[in-house]
Amino acid sequence: MKMDIIEIKNLYKVYSGNAQPAVNNLSLTIEKGEIFGLLGPNGAGKTTIINILCGLRRFNSGELHICNYSVRDEIEKIKPLIGVVPQDIALYPSLTACENLKIFGGIYGLKKRDLNERMDELLNLFGLEKSKNRYLSKYSGGMKRRVNLIAGLLHRPQLLFLDEPTVGIDVQSRHVILDNLKEINKAGTTIVYTSHHLGEAERFCTAIALIDDGQIICQGEPKQLIAQNNVETLEELFLQKTDKKPRD
Repeated sequence: MKMDIIEIKNLYKVYSGNAQPAVNNLSLTIEKGEIFGLLGPNGAGKTTIINILCGLRRFNSGELHICNYSVRDEIEKIKPLIGVVPQDIALYPSLTACENLKIFGGIYGLKKRDLNERMDELLNLFGLEKSKNRYLSKYSGGMKRRVNLIAGLLHRPQLLFLDEPTVGIDVQSRHVILDNLKEINKAGTTIVYTSHHLGEAERFCTAIALIDDGQIICQGEPKQLIAQNNVETLEELFLQKTDKKPRD
């Protein structure tokens, strides 16, 4: 039986001093077990939606639920259930990978033995076991991205938010990240993902929503949307629905 892990009804968010809302009465449901892509041009509202769902931004009106808990009233019950991997690297460059991960494990309240076992498991999975005691300042961009991701997975979240998880990295690191995320998803973690790599999103996501001006302009399974709109790729669909004008 399919279940919704995220329910958004009439979400409205306008930033102080702005005439246009960042999110404009948006409604969306995301099913448990999906790899769901929030896609759109710069300024479309994707990161704002994720920040609101994670409790990092307030919103003006609407109803939001994660795992049947209210984002407005029960965010402290939600936080242990979610993992957040921001676009910016949220790590300490003067510490090793292990030292960084121990800090995050402490934030999640993991016991020492459980944390060490989980760290070893994920460092091995993402090909970092041999460099785990190297300072982050000596890591490549792709290696930092992988540690950034591991930090959001330590506590085995039911729901994982990924904001541009493969931006600016080499092809090998991208494949390691995406292949392992697919396995993590198969094991039960729902993923909500944003990216400007539309070819990647087409292959990775089980469902998507294209967003522009804070509203959903189309949503569904990538292959079905491509067929319905008589285009050959998700990138062509993106340009068809949002126009080709650059967004700054």
